[in-house]
Amino acid sequence: MNKSYQIVVIGGGESGTGAAFLAKKKGYSVLLSDNGTIKDKYKNILTEADIDFEENGHSMSLILSADEVIKSPGIPENIPVIKDIEAHKIPVISEIEFASRYTSAKIIAVTGSNGKTTTALLTHHILKSAGLNAGLAGNVGVSFAMSVATTNFDIYVLELSSFQLDGIKSFKADIAILLNITPDHLDRYNFSFEEYAESKFRITENQTKEDALIFCADDPVITDLIKKHNPVARLFPFSQEKSNIQQGAFITENNIEIKVNKIQVHMTLEKLALQGKHNAYNSMAAGIAARLMDIRRDSLKQAFSDYQNIAHRLEYVSSVHGIEFINDSKATNVNSAWYAIEFYNKPIVWIAGGVDKGNDYSQLKELAKEKVKAIVCLGKDNKKIHSEFADYVETIKDAGSAEEAVTTAYKLAQKGDIVLLSPACASFDLFENFEERGNKFKEAVKSL
Repeated sequence: MNKSYQIVVIGGGESGTGAAFLAKKKGYSVLLSDNGTIKDKYKNILTEADIDFEENGHSMSLILSADEVIKSPGIPENIPVIKDIEAHKIPVISEIEFASRYTSAKIIAVTGSNGKTTTALLTHHILKSAGLNAGLAGNVGVSFAMSVATTNFDIYVLELSSFQLDGIKSFKADIAILLNITPDHLDRYNFSFEEYAESKFRITENQTKEDALIFCADDPVITDLIKKHNPVARLFPFSQEKSNIQQGAFITENNIEIKVNKIQVHMTLEKLALQGKHNAYNSMAAGIAARLMDIRRDSLKQAFSDYQNIAHRLEYVSSVHGIEFINDSKATNVNSAWYAIEFYNKPIVWIAGGVDKGNDYSQLKELAKEKVKAIVCLGKDNKKIHSEFADYVETIKDAGSAEEAVTTAYKLAQKGDIVLLSPACASFDLFENFEERGNKFKEAVKSL
């Protein structure tokens, strides 16, 4: 190892490895430091690129030699190593900020508490279908930095979490999409919803009057933030409640209407590949972005109708003796679970639980009382779900694995019911991530 480094990257996952790879390619001396164990696939990338790295601890003398530190989004800002770096006046930025310095591509950035993956994927699908040289990165697929280092796109669609937005300085979205803001990750924001909301709104940072902000006009938190900050970008609202929108998108009767730059796109909701109230919002946001990129009407409508939904988001798994099993493992917060339960009009056996991030279940209680016949708790600590829903759902059972949860739910359900995995919680108590939770659920269903 060197005795000093220009760039130190904290965190050895997808984001950190991508940042280190890009920094090395741009000629910087780089150290990647992780307090835990780095996965083999990332070690291999670092080794092949001749990038110094350390794991299972930080060498503070080396870290404090850096000109700049790139912090991975999963690492909180209040831990001692970050506090020490900041105390030494060393700039700490995000991988998104660093990568943006090395691309001149147009950036469409998508954030929100729910729906950002679907919206980013749909937007990318529309652009690719129209023949544009568009990349997909950020919180979905490869890291932005790795993509910038290894490819050359004209346009990027970036899915961005609040954690990624927290570390930006000069990063700018040419088109920013703000879908919704509901409580999530409050444990990272001093259990302050206001702090979390302000973090999400940073997607508008550095925008100019030439840029665009696409936002949900039905979300009072977003509309209040717009009034408070008065962003200079051109505003393009979308709504299911308002139809007097001159530039943006709205629902009228059973149609989606998109009006951008004097061009109107009209399509019936039944023709959208993505069904459900939440997906109508996602489609409107993606549609506005596509029209701002001058995608032709026919191409946009075709892409809307032939898009394939992502795994782990209201994913149909199987029907066993007339009982439908739905994998919505990506629903890691209360609002996502609300949309999932609201979507179905059959009795639901709801599999919920995991790592609670400061959840407020109040918005779910009446909906659960109306639609949920039983809850199966999938987590190590299920006391909160029991106490919150005891007066609303008659039957609440516990399960310590995906297999046990599926078996228990199957016994509680009957023909015509839905077994819905929509946890409203993170997965890290029993699973590595929401993908593993969803895959274990699907395996268990298939073994019934």
